[in-house]
Amino acid sequence: MLVVRGSRAFVLAPGETQETDLGVIELPADVTPGTVVETHLGEAFEVRRLRGPDLFEHLERTGAPMMPRDIGLVIGHTGVAAGDRALDAGTGTGVLAAYLGRLGVEVTTYERDAEFAAVARENMATAGVAEQIDVRTGDLTDELDAVEGGYDLLTLDTGDAAAVVERADELLAPGGFLAVYSPFVESARACVEAARSAGLADIETLETIQRRMDFDDRGSRPSTAGVGHTGYLVFARFLPDVG
Repeated sequence: MLVVRGSRAFVLAPGETQETDLGVIELPADVTPGTVVETHLGEAFEVRRLRGPDLFEHLERTGAPMMPRDIGLVIGHTGVAAGDRALDAGTGTGVLAAYLGRLGVEVTTYERDAEFAAVARENMATAGVAEQIDVRTGDLTDELDAVEGGYDLLTLDTGDAAAVVERADELLAPGGFLAVYSPFVESARACVEAARSAGLADIETLETIQRRMDFDDRGSRPSTAGVGHTGYLVFARFLPDVG
């Protein structure tokens, strides 16, 4: 649950407590969204249902998570939906996995760092998708021979993503999609070349840039705070020949 008052916001499970500058919040075990709870000092907070942006802002982080704008491109370009199965590597904080789980996607995700994987499991519970997300500790590249294919979506956010892309045709169901996030253009190029070698189709690479707009008394223009670059997304699709 998200417990909110003005700019103050906390993620709490029913039955948990939170110390704040306005007093201690004790969230009832049977709390529901819309409930107003008071701290021991009598200050009111509203309980709300967690939504996607709340996950990005409040899940415990073990590194830089994928940005919502990148996640939106993954969802929009692949059309992933409820009932699909996704194979993911580079779990990290688990924001992408959580977004997919909230769409009704069953996700198997690999994280090399055991501590990061443990945090990701806790984050999946916080997001309410623990039953749909299987967070595994390990390196997907070491498990490829044991992984059964037929996935609708393969998402990668690892330095050695190209090694997995080379075998994407073994992992994806016919018509399935590949989506790779790369912070560097060199790794994006390596993934494109690997996708070509694997015989994937509809290969394209996008640089994601988002600019905020500033509106004031002088006029309107894009913000000068930065270009809003996050990284590169490589998309492809497994479309095997029939016959």
